[in-house]
Amino acid sequence: MSMNITRRRLLGAAGAAAALAAAGRVLLPSAYADAPRHRLSATSRVIDIRGRAATVWGLRRPDGGNGLELMPGERFHLALHNRMDEPTIIHWHGLTPPPDQDGVTDTGYAGLIPPDGQAVYDFAARPGTHWMHSHAGLQEQLLLAAPLIVRSAADLAADRQEVVVMLHDFSFRTPDEILAGLTGMAAAGHGGMNHGTMAHGAMNHGTMGQAAAGPDLNDVDYDAFLAEDRTLDDPLVVRTERRGRVRLRVINAATATAFRLDLGGHPVRVAAVDGNEVPAQEVADIPLAQGQRVDLLVDMPAEGGVVPLLATREGDTIRTGILLATPGAAVARISDRAARPAAPVDAMLDRILMPADAAVVRPARQVEMVLDGGMMPYRWTIDGRSWADRRPVQVRAGEVLAVTMVNRSAMAHPMHLHGHHFRVTAIDGRPVGGILRDTVQVVPGGAVTIAVTADNPGRWLFHCHSLYHMATGMMTELVYV
Repeated sequence: MSMNITRRRLLGAAGAAAALAAAGRVLLPSAYADAPRHRLSATSRVIDIRGRAATVWGLRRPDGGNGLELMPGERFHLALHNRMDEPTIIHWHGLTPPPDQDGVTDTGYAGLIPPDGQAVYDFAARPGTHWMHSHAGLQEQLLLAAPLIVRSAADLAADRQEVVVMLHDFSFRTPDEILAGLTGMAAAGHGGMNHGTMAHGAMNHGTMGQAAAGPDLNDVDYDAFLAEDRTLDDPLVVRTERRGRVRLRVINAATATAFRLDLGGHPVRVAAVDGNEVPAQEVADIPLAQGQRVDLLVDMPAEGGVVPLLATREGDTIRTGILLATPGAAVARISDRAARPAAPVDAMLDRILMPADAAVVRPARQVEMVLDGGMMPYRWTIDGRSWADRRPVQVRAGEVLAVTMVNRSAMAHPMHLHGHHFRVTAIDGRPVGGILRDTVQVVPGGAVTIAVTADNPGRWLFHCHSLYHMATGMMTELVYV
């Protein structure tokens, strides 16, 4: 279900929002004294994949809507109810809560939410395009994710129709089967999960990516790529006005797929990355790695018509997308195959975009992190170590730490740091503008330097956002000492 928000609705909701900005509270059980303003349920749902029913998971509001929208100044005060048949926990990707409310178990602050259990969260929300997803086992592959949009006062004043688009990769195989195919192990028992109850049939094809550019770009074959749970066989059509001003909030929630975005040649400007505003800049071909978000400004033609948002898998021609259409515009079918394979997803935006502020960061220390691994055996590491024998990155509260990630593997790694937004300060040793992100793409053979301001004490996961890379070792933590 798309979040298609008109300015009138934004202004009406803003009038009812409380401008609360106190510090975050500790995560408590469901009997928390103050009634949460928002509620979500982790639950199963059924979607249609080219005429075939698929049972997946989702994060639903009481009204049936998907995900969460917060108005300017509104706190993230939420009760999360687990209505699934297995434990879960949800990470608030892009927000910067206290560490006990980050929605992970690996750092020791919180445990899984059992079936029919509930947890309450309460902390200050960071404006921007964010998202939420499971951080338990391989549940994210079954679409246990949703948008998390926190609007700013500037959003309300912008007079733009807002459209939120989540991208997914989908397989009828279970996540355990996918991982087993990659590692050569039996499918049972990965992460202690039993996805056999989710009614997914096995497919008769291999799991190693055999797209045009080979397995170094795509290591998992998928049955479909989705935009708002739909393929281009039956895409979402969002009606807009002639000369309509649209803000597209695009979230790459795919587990193992990076996309390149285009609007069929229609002009588009990038206005934010990972929820952080940038001076708007026109970009024709937009890379979007796993976990990343981008806000796009689109002006519909005065004469009316259809403007597609297309997301093509890197190194392949397969694509998905949605359509923006003015009243009366004829909507023709768009092929799910592009004319040529999409280029590999890189850090191009980090090279050309500038931050919205003029802040200058001067790191006190610098550390290096080596990303490595391979397909045979299927194992991915940080500094030659997996999570079980990790060597944490240490930081002191208040300092600025430069982290240079050097990728010695043949696959790209979208690296995500929990609890912080960092500045991308150099690519391959060359200084760049310093935009803020929480997830950055490190290409094969490349190096990216980020500056982390240590302003949120605790223990924080630092990992590749390709799910199967993380599951087979590419995760460490940032620890305040």
